[in-house]
Amino acid sequence: MSSGVDVRRRPGIWSYFSFTGGPRRRTSVSLPRNANPNNDPFEKADRHSRHRSTTSTSFMNDLKGAAMNQGQRTRYLKTGGIIAFILLVLYFIAPRDGISSGSFSEGNTAAEGAETSKCTHSISKDKPLIQYALMIDAGSTGSRIHVYKFNNCGSTPELEREVFEQTEKKKGGSGLSSYGADAEGAAKSLDVLMDVAVKNVPASYQKCTPVAVKATAGLRKLGDEKSDAILEAVRRRLETAYPFPVVAADKGGVEVMKGEDEGVYAWITANYLLGKIGGPGDSPTAAVLDLGGGSTQIVFEPTFKGSPDGGMPTKLADGDHKYELNFGGRQFTLYQHSYLGYGLMEARNNLHTVVINALHEENKSSGSTNWLQQDIVNPCIAPKMRKEVEVHLGESHPLGPSVTVNMTGPAEGSPAQCRYIAEKTLEKETECKLNPCAFRGVHQPSFEKTFSREDVYLFSYFYDRTSVLGMPESFTLDELKDLTHRVCHGQDSWDVFHSVEKAMEELSGRPEHCLDLNYMVALLHTGYEMPIDREVKIAKKIKGNELGWCLGASLPLLSKESGWKCKIKEITK
Repeated sequence: MSSGVDVRRRPGIWSYFSFTGGPRRRTSVSLPRNANPNNDPFEKADRHSRHRSTTSTSFMNDLKGAAMNQGQRTRYLKTGGIIAFILLVLYFIAPRDGISSGSFSEGNTAAEGAETSKCTHSISKDKPLIQYALMIDAGSTGSRIHVYKFNNCGSTPELEREVFEQTEKKKGGSGLSSYGADAEGAAKSLDVLMDVAVKNVPASYQKCTPVAVKATAGLRKLGDEKSDAILEAVRRRLETAYPFPVVAADKGGVEVMKGEDEGVYAWITANYLLGKIGGPGDSPTAAVLDLGGGSTQIVFEPTFKGSPDGGMPTKLADGDHKYELNFGGRQFTLYQHSYLGYGLMEARNNLHTVVINALHEENKSSGSTNWLQQDIVNPCIAPKMRKEVEVHLGESHPLGPSVTVNMTGPAEGSPAQCRYIAEKTLEKETECKLNPCAFRGVHQPSFEKTFSREDVYLFSYFYDRTSVLGMPESFTLDELKDLTHRVCHGQDSWDVFHSVEKAMEELSGRPEHCLDLNYMVALLHTGYEMPIDREVKIAKKIKGNELGWCLGASLPLLSKESGWKCKIKEITK
């Protein structure tokens, strides 16, 4: 089975698991020869002098002894040469149990960290038994590191262990973008994560363990000048302060990741961990919907009937949404789209902006802005709750780029009105140039018709906001709507949450929980047009491993063609 990854829409992104060895130098073993076989170079100096014996018997005895000594020496040389040749052949054909030699990696199974309980030999002499890879997710609200350990016991690398750590949360976020013009400060913020890598990757493997940093929506919004300065500072610090090789710039070693790649990497991660790709068989794949802070992604493999049916096409239409992927010897045609500005933190600001704009229109005729100093009733805040909110309106807004106001919940819960505001931010009325569309005029195949039975996995903020309130691993959108209704009606309706550990603490400390859940219902049901009875699954981990795009982005790093070489020079911090 081939285990290659080939992204055809963008040639050169991945060359996956292509552990092909280079040509080896030919080695030959030859036996030494004497120019004169009758002349023993090791006999005594006076053997041929004029003082030697002149009798025939003495001469013949001497000659016989010399011949016997020469034959023994020849046999010894032949035997030694044969043994050396055999050992040399065994060296080249024997499987490498440790890290392969050369520029790719070094080491052996005797090294700490090379052991595995899964097998004793790599499936191929061109693949090391154990490999490590580091991936830093530089998100909009914080940075996180994933330290992966893989074994090559099977045709597809198996994730054996993962260590996860994140930067400490703080007001305003702890991501790279929170440092603005302080590029060096942003770079040093990753030290706490890299220290975790140093601790968890054995020293003998560190110089051959690649590291990559991929920033997401937060850094995209910072602007090219500031984001480029931060990325350059990050690369410089990683290269000079730590022993790990940094993936080359032209291979995306330290970059702002494209939203489309973020979604597809997440799809690979989930389906790889679920065992739906990378192994034998053609299992139906799962859809992946990721809700981050600054953006949200949807990726699934739609199915089409072989003939037109009620206006349905026979295949996925061409366009930026179409993603051709080869993984584990299978070809996948994926639908994907990343909505920048529709992650949960951005969605909050969008909903607050709708409320401010409505009040601005209501009070515009008076010319007064005193209403900004008063409590503003927001149906997306639970009753009896209040929060100070900074609302970013844009540079050209009549009220200025931003306003800071106190938002309070209505006297009674109003989940329907909140969902109305959430749906308004989706801009469903935008012209759809290629039918059917999800929202903002973005084409998307009908979920109901092209992905009616397969699993749908929701993670990131989808998981964070629902699991803490006691939602099971699988539920329908209708059940999510019921949860939202209860949360939005405030403390008088929260009695059921006393039986869920930490649920009351979560609700009491997060006035915008009503907003968050309403946005999720609007996004899934109104935006993506999933049927209200559609069952979905939430997860943070599968088989003990973190979900998200990081694992999918790390798998290509196991190939020596992915843009890195082992470090030769030791780096000291």
